[in-house]
Amino acid sequence: MLEVRGAAVRFGDVTALEDLDLVVADGEVVAVLGASGSGKTTLLRAVAGLQALDSGRVLWDGADLGEVPPHRRGFGLVFQDFALFPHLDVGRNVEFGLRMQGLGPTERHRRAAAALERVELPGIYRRKVGTLSGGQAQRVALARALAPGPRLLLFDEPLGSLDRALRERLTGELRRLLAGLGVTALYVTHDQEEAFGLADRVMILDAGRALQVGTPEEVWQAPAGEQVARFLGLRNILEARIEGSLAFTAAGPVPVPPGTPDGPARLVIRPGAFRLDPAGPIAGVVRDRRFRGSDYTVEIAAGELLLEADLPEAPLPGEPVRLALEPGGVSLL
Repeated sequence: MLEVRGAAVRFGDVTALEDLDLVVADGEVVAVLGASGSGKTTLLRAVAGLQALDSGRVLWDGADLGEVPPHRRGFGLVFQDFALFPHLDVGRNVEFGLRMQGLGPTERHRRAAAALERVELPGIYRRKVGTLSGGQAQRVALARALAPGPRLLLFDEPLGSLDRALRERLTGELRRLLAGLGVTALYVTHDQEEAFGLADRVMILDAGRALQVGTPEEVWQAPAGEQVARFLGLRNILEARIEGSLAFTAAGPVPVPPGTPDGPARLVIRPGAFRLDPAGPIAGVVRDRRFRGSDYTVEIAAGELLLEADLPEAPLPGEPVRLALEPGGVSLL
């Protein structure tokens, strides 16, 4: 089990990490999600032993790793762009960490071949790296990290430079592989869909502080505050007064979850909670719409508010609409 306790890193006047706590259980995949400059790569480097902490500790199974150098921590790294060596074939790429461990040729070959089997790539030991597809390159990089038998895998935005379609496909493949391998992993990314698609739990990081930690469902359905909601792309944040089962807002009455206490509140409405309804309580005018393949993202002016809704079909800009809401699409901040 990995534990980060009270971790702080400062670069002059800039605080990269501040009093950060994180636990990754055995066999768990935790994604650290944040914008550029949030401190996520600094956290990964601190866990790997590549960045010294100004205060705090990194522990594995209760043992402090503060004096343990990176090559003795038993952690594997998977880099952005996979960082395969183009002048080496697949087998020698996978053998690289084993060579650093001082293993002989026979044992290196055996363990590298076994690692390629684990990632479902048998029979490509002598293939040139330049002939691999994106998915194959990803799995070779994973095999190279797995071959030395790491206790923990560290992923540094390994899909960050890929186009969207390839990234989505490889996210699914990597999730299946990690689940099948049962490895413990810390995965750094700036991409929300990637984090939610891969991880058992997600940490939202900003300015070196953890804003929220939870399962992807918990974070999406109940963001811990406005900062988290806006980072997740949830723009519908409304002031409200709750009375019974309704929250009264400048856009109109909104249903709230059962048991919500009466009084002033701030709400977040997920875009997918809206539906077109001629008798709906929210009236507005379409300002803009963007086709996304399966639906439309629609901007709607409702009084002084600008709402964003995901709708299967959308009127043209300038047309009036009425909207209703699914109760499960509303959360209190």
